[in-house]
Amino acid sequence: MKVLAALSGGVDSAVAAARAVDAGHEVVGVHMALSRSRAQHRNGSRGCCSIEDASDARRAADVLGIPYYVWDLSEEFEDTVVADFLSEYEAGRTPNPCVRCNEHIKFAALLDRGLALGFDAVATGHYARIVDGEHGRELHRAVDSAKDQSYVLAVMGRERLERSLFPLGDVESKDVVRAEAAARGLSVSAKPDSYDICFVADGDTRGFLAARLGERPGEIVDSSGAVVGTHQGAYGFTVGQRRGLGITTPASDGAPRYVVATDPAANRVVVGPAALLSVDEITGGDVVWLAEPGPFQDVTVQVRAHGEPVAATVEVDGGTLVARLATPLRGIAAGQSIVVYRGTRVLGQASITSAARAGAVGAVR
Repeated sequence: MKVLAALSGGVDSAVAAARAVDAGHEVVGVHMALSRSRAQHRNGSRGCCSIEDASDARRAADVLGIPYYVWDLSEEFEDTVVADFLSEYEAGRTPNPCVRCNEHIKFAALLDRGLALGFDAVATGHYARIVDGEHGRELHRAVDSAKDQSYVLAVMGRERLERSLFPLGDVESKDVVRAEAAARGLSVSAKPDSYDICFVADGDTRGFLAARLGERPGEIVDSSGAVVGTHQGAYGFTVGQRRGLGITTPASDGAPRYVVATDPAANRVVVGPAALLSVDEITGGDVVWLAEPGPFQDVTVQVRAHGEPVAATVEVDGGTLVARLATPLRGIAAGQSIVVYRGTRVLGQASITSAARAGAVGAVR
């Protein structure tokens, strides 16, 4: 097969490309330039789009003996991933930009462009497995549960799954990948993992939002409506948050308070005790299926990239998914993804629209 290998400049993508070469594929490496921000491109950037990453990707391609190109996808990245990030926070939701990047960039802009150029598939360094099942290809968790990325890949859909390769899905640990990179003479073998949001170069998400959306002073209130503090923008808070609230009036019982809701229309943040964060019913929209749609009885759901799976029943009504949890979860915010699993297999995912305690009045949003 003709395979387009996404080279981020890290050790995972380099080893994934090397394994694609070993498998006998005709491999071409491509690095996605996702930002034109000077801050993001300086040495020491915290994300995965810095200028040194492009250089590391080129060196990896040279060692592997494969052609290498840089594709400028910065406009697509700004118009989809960054724009979604800003609009979701502005609307009082909490997005996962890695999910949107996989949806719009790595498995839309990159794969679709590759297919138009005659490539058969895209290979990436994601930790997930593709299994040939009775009814087609299936997405499964990686062998290394600590590195598993099936949660952020669930949004890709069936058609793109058919055109994807994840050569690292069966490795036992990141140490194995680093050792293999060193043995192959890849200079990125000891390169630290990227972290935080790649387009927020200094890791200050609230500062990034304020710079893009502007300061919007408002009130922080408790569940009774009493004002207990002020803020510079409701968009800077998310359900479950405890730190950085700026509350000036302590709770009568002295217990810590958390963000339990945000009201973007009124520019108000609502805080309350931890008990108000506990939910056992989650509703989601924009459902993407990698299996035949539910309902499902014997499944688990996951609501964070590295969260623990929770047993649940899942019902589907048109384009809406409703998951009823066997064990309540805390701090579920609208905009996060909920991914449905049976064992290690990904069945589908949805974007959370609301979460509530069954029988309770109202929902956490």
